[in-house]
Amino acid sequence: MLFGAVASSALVLGALIGVRFELPKRVLAILLSFAAGALITALAFELFEDAHESGGIWRAAAGLFAGAVVFTVLSSLLDRWAQPGSHPAPADEYRGSPKLDTDAAAAERPAAAASTRGAAGVALLAAVTLDGVPENLALGVSLGEGTGGLALLAAIFVSNFPEALVGASSMRSQGKSPAVIFGLWAVCAVLLVVAVVVGAGPLSGSAPETISLPLAFAAGAVIASLADTLMPEAYEHGGPAVALSTAAGFVLAYVLSLA
Repeated sequence: MLFGAVASSALVLGALIGVRFELPKRVLAILLSFAAGALITALAFELFEDAHESGGIWRAAAGLFAGAVVFTVLSSLLDRWAQPGSHPAPADEYRGSPKLDTDAAAAERPAAAASTRGAAGVALLAAVTLDGVPENLALGVSLGEGTGGLALLAAIFVSNFPEALVGASSMRSQGKSPAVIFGLWAVCAVLLVVAVVVGAGPLSGSAPETISLPLAFAAGAVIASLADTLMPEAYEHGGPAVALSTAAGFVLAYVLSLA
């Protein structure tokens, strides 16, 4: 429960800052790319590696692709919801995912940005829940099995923070009250704490083959979120400099995985 509270506290902290402050786009991009680097370490050395060791390569691979497919399909639906009446931009005209509306969170955002994004903040909240539940289940399983989990904990924390910050800022720009915004993200945080407890309790005593599936599914969801949202959005607003913060996130999470 303590590990779950620490991981989910980033949602509450990010929402609080997103409601009260406006940050430059480049700062948000650095936060997102740092989170991406940490998540790369977590999925490679915690999620997928443990899934492979628990259930074999074929089960792990199947779970990973299942997580990637589910996240990609639901993410596409959330993108359409966040921009009602519009069609996804072609790959060569990418302008960022509507779920991570950094224009709404940044101090230099255009005046009309919030109105064009529609339900972006709520869509991002749903996306965080989608990949957060399997990630926190995997964290709970790692704790229950005594395999550490520090790298995964760090990765979850640093990815939750910018997503909650941007999502809360987007909701604020749509006119939602601070109490409603904070309440929604707090409920999401509680749900993810419960996921950690479930992973450390009932799931940790399951057969290795059973444990392999949520770990691999979480890895697939993380890979899809990196390719679909975090990395493209970070590069769009941060440019080549985000490569350094991505590397920093990777190194930090890797060092923690050795602890």
